[in-house]
Amino acid sequence: MNGATGLRVLLCLLPLLTLQAMPALSLATGRPKGSQKRQAVDTYLLQTVNGVSIRSLKVNCKVTSRFAHYVITSQVVNNADKVREVAFDVEIPKTAFISDFAITADGKAFIGDIKDKVTAWKQYRKAAILGENAGLVRASGRNMEQFTIHITVGARSKATFQLTYEEVLKRRLMQYDIVIKVRPKQLVHHFEIDVDIFEPQGISKLDAQASFLSEELAAQTIKKSFSGKKGHVLFRPTVSQQQSCPTCSTSLLNGDFKVTYDVNRDKLCDLLVANNYFTHFFAPKNLTNMSKNLVFVIDISGSMEGQKVKQTKEALLKILGDMRPVDNFDLVLFGSQVQSWQGSLVPASNANLQAAQDFVRRFSLAGATNLNGGLLRGIEILNKAQGSHPELSNPASILIMLTDGEPTEGETDRSQILKNVRNAIRGRFPLYNLGFGHDLDFSFLEVMSTENNGWAQRIYEDHDATQQLQGFYNQVANPLLTDVELQYPPDAVLALTQHRHKQYYDGSEIVVAGRIADHKLSTFKADVQARGEKQEFKATCLVDEEEMKKLLRERGHMLENHVERLWAYLTIQELLAKRMKMEGEERANLSSQVLKMSLDYHFVTPLTSMTIRGLTDEDGLEPTIDKSQDDSQPLEMVGPRRTFVLSATQPSPTAHPIDSKLPSRVTGVDTDPHFIIYVPSKDDSLCFNINEEPGVILNLVQDPDTGFTVNGQLIGNKASSPGQHESTYFGRLGISSPASDFQLEVTSRNITLNPSSGGPVFSWRDQAVLQKDGVVVTINKKRNLVVSVDDGATFEIVLHRTWKGSAVHQDFLGFYVLNSFRMSARTQGLLGQFFSPLDFEVFDLHPGSDPTKTDATMAVKNRQLTVTRGLQKDYSKDPRHGIEVPCWFVHDNGAGLLDGVHTDYIVSDIF
Repeated sequence: MNGATGLRVLLCLLPLLTLQAMPALSLATGRPKGSQKRQAVDTYLLQTVNGVSIRSLKVNCKVTSRFAHYVITSQVVNNADKVREVAFDVEIPKTAFISDFAITADGKAFIGDIKDKVTAWKQYRKAAILGENAGLVRASGRNMEQFTIHITVGARSKATFQLTYEEVLKRRLMQYDIVIKVRPKQLVHHFEIDVDIFEPQGISKLDAQASFLSEELAAQTIKKSFSGKKGHVLFRPTVSQQQSCPTCSTSLLNGDFKVTYDVNRDKLCDLLVANNYFTHFFAPKNLTNMSKNLVFVIDISGSMEGQKVKQTKEALLKILGDMRPVDNFDLVLFGSQVQSWQGSLVPASNANLQAAQDFVRRFSLAGATNLNGGLLRGIEILNKAQGSHPELSNPASILIMLTDGEPTEGETDRSQILKNVRNAIRGRFPLYNLGFGHDLDFSFLEVMSTENNGWAQRIYEDHDATQQLQGFYNQVANPLLTDVELQYPPDAVLALTQHRHKQYYDGSEIVVAGRIADHKLSTFKADVQARGEKQEFKATCLVDEEEMKKLLRERGHMLENHVERLWAYLTIQELLAKRMKMEGEERANLSSQVLKMSLDYHFVTPLTSMTIRGLTDEDGLEPTIDKSQDDSQPLEMVGPRRTFVLSATQPSPTAHPIDSKLPSRVTGVDTDPHFIIYVPSKDDSLCFNINEEPGVILNLVQDPDTGFTVNGQLIGNKASSPGQHESTYFGRLGISSPASDFQLEVTSRNITLNPSSGGPVFSWRDQAVLQKDGVVVTINKKRNLVVSVDDGATFEIVLHRTWKGSAVHQDFLGFYVLNSFRMSARTQGLLGQFFSPLDFEVFDLHPGSDPTKTDATMAVKNRQLTVTRGLQKDYSKDPRHGIEVPCWFVHDNGAGLLDGVHTDYIVSDIF
């Protein structure tokens, strides 16, 4: 690619409140000897072994009324006489939306273009299958998501990257945080972080800290000031100030740069009105803390053993010690059985708190996970207190659950649990779910919390898990108001965001935005009603739009549509949260709204992708930046973006000691749908499930060299009861080979050759052999179908017929890989990616939450996953009864084993 600019690496965005911007370049070591000038030393230190250096790296953040607009600009120079590869590697907050991205290299500009995911799908999938150079996926922090893009830059040339993203800052514990992760990996000639804040209420405090700087160096390099409505922070270290030591060529810039601020709250009203849109910030001061009724529901199943239960107990002891005498509380524990400390609320007296702490110190772990039972017991305690004790009906009631796993005891059907909890709480109080670690269905916890006026938070398995638990509790420890409703003129306001909140907590903020009808109002009014400690709370806010315009003109760099974009951001976030809870037509309608707004406002959201117009790789493929909607990926996920490349080392003697026989040698997918991957060099199997809705089409195999593709469409089980989780099966498969103009559509009723051109149709009652341009299809009457491609790759489709007593009430298909000898090493898809080798090791075997199964840690692709030893069925030889296959089960839709997330493999068409 001499002299050319080309894409080398693409990283798709994962779902994470900091950012990182750094070309990932290595440094030369050493420095000149003797009394040379500082400038000469700096120049030498800036050189790298391959002649590439970062000339400048600037992060510009402009905040206007909590709405933050970030621009990261990096310029990299190739001083060498040869083409070099450079990288732009960025971490941004999970909650942020990218709105623009551009690259200028060798005098050419390449601009980001946002499309819906269906339109961008082919570019996205192709870019994801570029083999070892296809990208790096890493969740590098608890609140961050990261993508990397590498390009080649011509000799004696430069490249400039510019990324723009936006987010609404959320107030937590009395302040707003702007956290910028700094890690340039080399000394930078011009390094700068510039944060400019404008708040119409006036700024009450502003601070800035860098975790990687000494106090002395921070005082020299960080300039901060604020007065009235404006605040400013500037961090501009010289090259010598960036050095990790006086004689080092390495950089000490490695950590978090954090800006914190808050605004004046002397006035109750903080209304922002501009161009027919408004935003209302509600965070009154000088309110009396309400007393609270608090019930903790704690998972004590066997999987909580070790650090988890130790840290949970430490956090509970500290939280109990911080409770006030006016509070009431109880504790509920659930393993296989459910037990409560008292069974009813008791005052937080010294004696009761001491007894509760003794109870916490003594309790032990027991059995499986009766999550449903634990929650219903906690809800019963709060409901009973509100209904039978008038003195307990006034405090703010709060339910907090902590679990590290999925329901395995009692009621285990997630949809039924959601219904049970919803019907029991009935909107009376919020439920907050804390998910400990990654071996759980976090989206299930999220849906449950949002349905019940709360939120879910993941607690990471780390040394500071106790502090994480306390940090969450501190956010809800001091309720000030309940049943908060913000009201606006009904005939003047459209498209209002959430304006009813069950509780308002000290240190937080409620934000409401909406559109004002075209007839406009000269003044705009907001009324607030709520219940406080032993009294009603009422307030009215008025704002004059013309006065507001004058105020906003003070903001020289303010975006003209600032308030409108803030409204759009909040609306999209709320629609995405609602979409999680919906199914069928309601979900489709919400998806349509999110997609339209994302395209209208140029946001990269979970339903859109940004392709980089004009920039292609060596195969002519266009890169795509994509934002995931999943938070299930474990920390430190590092590996080539090759969708599950399975390669195995020699089997470990402890790899599967619980098995008395070798596993069946099968790679395929069948039933609900269960994927089984045979790993030859381990003589073992891995398995995972994919949970999606009926109608979804999944990509199973895709060979970029030949275009050969296999897709499968899911159908539901007619036997599913209302409210139960609906099992899904493959009801339709599409196989295509563009090189030979071959298409085959297979359903449980018919087999159609080249359906798009009206080809022949066969039934499963036929016995036939079809041949077309090197592809041979053999139909075996009422049993299976075999597809052979060029006498190399061979696949089998198994027909499952229903029979009397069958749990499934309609026919479905299974798909198996008999061999893949002629498939490209770059083949992708939920199955195809496993045609290449995979390296993994299994260790630390121990009893799991299910006493009949063994859990273990699997090291795979530089990640560590918790896996469970189990059995899946291979129906390729016996479509009715199947043969059990021992395998290591990877949880959460194959998270950590799959490259990306399972939704990356959803396609729009069977062909």
